Amino acid sequence: MPSSPLTSQFVRVATCPGDRGKVDFFDTRQKGFLLEVRPSGGKTFYQRYIDGYGRQRQFKLGSADVLSLEQARRLGRSALAEALLGADPQARRHERRSIPTLNELVRERYLPHAKATKRSWQKDECVLRIHILPSLGSLTIDSISGGDVARLINGMHANGYAPGTANGVLVLLRYIFNLARRWSIPGAGMNPTVGLTPVPEVHRQRFLTHDEAERVISAIGEEKNRAAADAITLLLLTGARRSEITQAKWGVRRLAETHPARACVQVRPAKEDCPQFRGDHTAAVVAASG
Repeated sequence: MPSSPLTSQFVRVATCPGDRGKVDFFDTRQKGFLLEVRPSGGKTFYQRYIDGYGRQRQFKLGSADVLSLEQARRLGRSALAEALLGADPQARRHERRSIPTLNELVRERYLPHAKATKRSWQKDECVLRIHILPSLGSLTIDSISGGDVARLINGMHANGYAPGTANGVLVLLRYIFNLARRWSIPGAGMNPTVGLTPVPEVHRQRFLTHDEAERVISAIGEEKNRAAADAITLLLLTGARRSEITQAKWGVRRLAETHPARACVQVRPAKEDCPQFRGDHTAAVVAASG
C-alpha cells in the first residue's frame, strides 16, 4: 500500500501499471484518506473509517474528475466525524439510496396490500392514478412535504373537485404513509399529512322528478345489458347505493312460502351508520319476479 502526501499534481500524474487491477495511494496527511487509480485511467477518492462495531469500512467520496483534492479531503473529514459520533456514513448512504419514490411504494407495497385486504382497492388505485401519482409519484417519500400535499389538495379545489373527492385523497395519503412507517420503509419519517384537516363536506339529497324517473324507466326498458338494467331498477326502487345492490344476494326461499310470485333481496348497507337502515343493518326489499 504505497503512501504519499497527496497533492493536486500527484493526483493528475498518478498511474496504475497494466498488470495490476488497481493501486491505492494512501495520504500521509489525513488518516484513512486514499486515491484509487485504475489501469483505465479512472481515479476515485475514498475515506476509510471504523464503524460502531469496530469494523473497518471504506467510503466512496467521488471521482477525481469531479472532485478537487481539497473537496475530497473535506468530504473525508465529514465522514470521519460522522463515524466518531456513532453514525455509519456507508449505511446512511445505502439507506438514502433505498428510499422509494411514491410510485415505487404504491406499486411494490401498497397496491399488493390493498388488493389482499380491501374490497375497495380499485377505488384506491383510481384515486392514486388520477389525482396523486401524477403530482407526487416521482418524489421520494422522504421529500414529500405537507406543502406538497396542501398544493395538491388546493389544486383539486381550484379545479372544481368536490370536497369529498379532495378529502379522499388526503385520507388515502395519510393511510399510505402510516403503513410505510409501520412497515419500516426507509424514508418514512414524519407523515406529510400531519396538520392537514379535511374540508367540511356539504351533504345534500336530490330526488328525480316524475318526468326524469319516467325517462330513466324508458331507457332501462331499451337497455340491452339486462343485468345492468335490473340493477338500476332496484336502485330506483330502493334508494340503495350502487355497491349495495350489485353485491346483494337473493333470499328467495324465505319469502316464497308466503309470496310465491315474489322474491326478497337482502341489502347490507355499505356504511354501518347508513341512515336508510336500522337494527341489524339488513333490509329486505320485495320486488315482483315477473
